[in-house]
Amino acid sequence: MNHSSIDAVPVADSGTPVRQAEKIAYENNKLHKRLCRLVGQAIGDFNMIEDGDKVMVCLSGGKDSYGLLDILLTLRERAPIHFDIVAVNLDQKQPNFPAHILPDYLTRLGVPFHIENQDTYSIVKRVVPEGKTTCALCSRLRRGILYRVAGELGATKIALGHHRDDILETFFLNMFFGAKLKGMPPKLQSDDGKNIVIRPLAYVKEADMERYAAVKQFPIIPCDLCGSQENLQRKQIKAMLREWEKKFPGRVENIFSALSTVAPSHLMDRNLFGFAGLKANGDASADGDIAFDEEPCATTPANVVRFTTMDD
Repeated sequence: MNHSSIDAVPVADSGTPVRQAEKIAYENNKLHKRLCRLVGQAIGDFNMIEDGDKVMVCLSGGKDSYGLLDILLTLRERAPIHFDIVAVNLDQKQPNFPAHILPDYLTRLGVPFHIENQDTYSIVKRVVPEGKTTCALCSRLRRGILYRVAGELGATKIALGHHRDDILETFFLNMFFGAKLKGMPPKLQSDDGKNIVIRPLAYVKEADMERYAAVKQFPIIPCDLCGSQENLQRKQIKAMLREWEKKFPGRVENIFSALSTVAPSHLMDRNLFGFAGLKANGDASADGDIAFDEEPCATTPANVVRFTTMDD
């Protein structure tokens, strides 16, 4: 199946004027190209995927993981290197989970896949008090299982569907509630030290993933099957960022860019920068004592190495 275009997706009802249908098709194709460009850029910037890799795409049934798999399949067709893809879903035995949807979808797509059956739902319900969110424990259990499965399948990279908004929300959660300047990196070593986790959607906005999921008509599985409430603190951060984007266009983008342009000498982490041993050396420094850089910073490096080449 060719994954390089979304032209085959229905874009209009039969009663829609041809010109309007053409415009919708054009916008949908433009969205697809933009997503491929951003994902390819993130992969290239962080060297996420290398020749010979076997990428395990964690498929939850949500819009982001569906979109991630779809875009990686497109990029694989165009990439100058060879890599394999295997989709993995963890069936946690939540009540009313439609177990047939993902196998049916992946079979139609022709993508190799593995369904891991583990009853983590019962564990979480037994351990977490009634009324408390189960997401934290559920996430830890899920990570451990996926790390094991990656080893069993011979996967060299584990791809997760976290996007730009997830990264920003995590950054502010750590700052506001954990007193740490810590985010969600596009590439990292897993907790067990045996795997490399990648987030190819790191540069992609959630709004674009929502629109893409609607265009592609992915068979979305709701994330509230376990009855757990979404993390209230994360919801607050999400609302704050959306309000900022509405009132101050560009602010959120600047914050995201700031995560890539860190000046350790202008923070206060003594482990990250040697303040104690700092002495004047007589050399002028561009990173001097100016507290606020009034000149606008470039949001995109000039020397970006792209994972794939295509028109924007």
